[in-house]
Amino acid sequence: MWIDDQSPTRLDPASDVPLHRQLGDTVRTAIAGGQLPPGTRLPTEAQFQERFGISRSVVRQALSGLTSDGLIQRGRGQGSVVAPKHEHHRAVQKMSGLSAQIATSDDEVTTEVLRLESDADPRAEAALGTSDLVSLLRLRSVGTEPIALIHTWLARSTVPGLQASDLVNVSLHATLAARYGVPVSAGRRQVRAVAASGSVAAEMSVPIGAPLLVLEGTSLDSAGSAIEYFCTWHRGDQVVFDVDAGASAQDGSRSFKSGSVNPHSSPDETLGLSASALRLAESLTEFATRISDESQS
Repeated sequence: MWIDDQSPTRLDPASDVPLHRQLGDTVRTAIAGGQLPPGTRLPTEAQFQERFGISRSVVRQALSGLTSDGLIQRGRGQGSVVAPKHEHHRAVQKMSGLSAQIATSDDEVTTEVLRLESDADPRAEAALGTSDLVSLLRLRSVGTEPIALIHTWLARSTVPGLQASDLVNVSLHATLAARYGVPVSAGRRQVRAVAASGSVAAEMSVPIGAPLLVLEGTSLDSAGSAIEYFCTWHRGDQVVFDVDAGASAQDGSRSFKSGSVNPHSSPDETLGLSASALRLAESLTEFATRISDESQS
């Protein structure tokens, strides 16, 4: 059972964070880290009370919040279980954005603009070749649940007159093409596994330290000029990255794929994606193990 002598330490009644939120975050972290996979039966209210030294009302408030967020399911006389995972898939090698890739009749994707302002960033300045930048921070959600936080930098000269209201529930790439005549045609991407920092965790409604997938890189126009630098944090418990991969003609090794191989990718590019996917898988395994060890210490 997840809750035993090796499970997380008791909650802190002296903390500014309410006890029900502390308990809810503890369960959230265990679900995100894989300690509580879909279908796992949670401890009873009495077991939660005994293990964490809290009242039944605190337990019920925490479980109610987890239920509202769709993380657990509760049935009369049947206890609580971890809800089935609803994964959203994103093909890393495709230029289309997350909203275009996961939008279905069942998944309404919304975009909230959190900030649009002048901002300096050394990586963006190096990628775009200018220090006169516009910083755009957006939160993308499915239903009421945040799944991605997108930080984009653009040269101010590329998007004159751009307002935050122009991008509410609207694709940035579509706006660049239709309004400014700057279509996104190519790009460079890299993926890393990270733990949610304080500010990112707050924006995405996840506990600090929750596993996230970060996709960052530069997008290019048809002439090969950089038009945006971006960094997108994806919830590791909600978004799955798919990578098309295959063997090069030189090594003759067996190919593997998720979806179909991009016909425009060179052998070297395809092998690079394969290697990136393998490195990412190793990083996620190490990260999940570390989270599990820390939660049990």
